[in-house]
Amino acid sequence: MGPVPVASKSIPPYRDEHLAVDFNQRVALLDDGRMALTRKEYDLLALLVEHAGQIIPRQALLAQVWGYRGDVKTRTLDVHVRRLRKKLGQLAERYIETIFGIGYRFQPYDAPRFVRPEQPKPAAAAGA
Repeated sequence: MGPVPVASKSIPPYRDEHLAVDFNQRVALLDDGRMALTRKEYDLLALLVEHAGQIIPRQALLAQVWGYRGDVKTRTLDVHVRRLRKKLGQLAERYIETIFGIGYRFQPYDAPRFVRPEQPKPAAAAGA
């Protein structure tokens, strides 16, 4: 059995300041320009966007987008994420987050980000 189509049910379009995804038309726009995505790149992006804010485990992504079952050892997911990030350009880090050892998460552009507070710098020794 092959992968389950991502747009099998009617999902409202996603839109934020820079990215728009129309799940019914299977189109993604970045800053109002159509993104040139392969079918698998679109399926991966659509699945991540559909579950925005949620961590999606690697095995779930491999099962849904590629139809892989069980504990498959492959780098295809990482390659496709890298290609998606390249196409998202400077916004890639803002949108696709790697959750090491688990999977990936799509974050909407305006989602709050965890920012590490700056550590106080030790006072320089006088006369140094």
